[in-house]
Amino acid sequence: QVQLVESGGGLVQAGGSLRLSCTASGRTFSSYAMGWFRQAPGKEREFVARINWSGGITYYSRSVKGRFTISKDNGKNTVYLQMNSLKPEDTAVYYCAQKVAGAAEYDYWGQGTQVTVSS
Repeated sequence: QVQLVESGGGLVQAGGSLRLSCTASGRTFSSYAMGWFRQAPGKEREFVARINWSGGITYYSRSVKGRFTISKDNGKNTVYLQMNSLKPEDTAVYYCAQKVAGAAEYDYWGQGTQVTVSS
């Protein structure tokens, strides 16, 4: 019922910037928050950032706080992840996900977009 599509991934040099986008379509009326996660080869998926649709409250992991900024455009059902001062350790597949109001888990996930940061 909900489709999430990420875009904006690519190859960037260390210290550079990249902006990811995630657009939701379908039955998104019950969406409470959107989150960004990432998974690097050999590592488990980790939380990156989250933003609530209402109020715009944000949360960040310690590893990206101060470098990444999550934002949203409610009218476009789109969430962004502005990534600055990128490090090779940020290399991963980045996924966006949607959390329904009242749910403990993220219910819908995008296909992911590859971010590669070279040294």
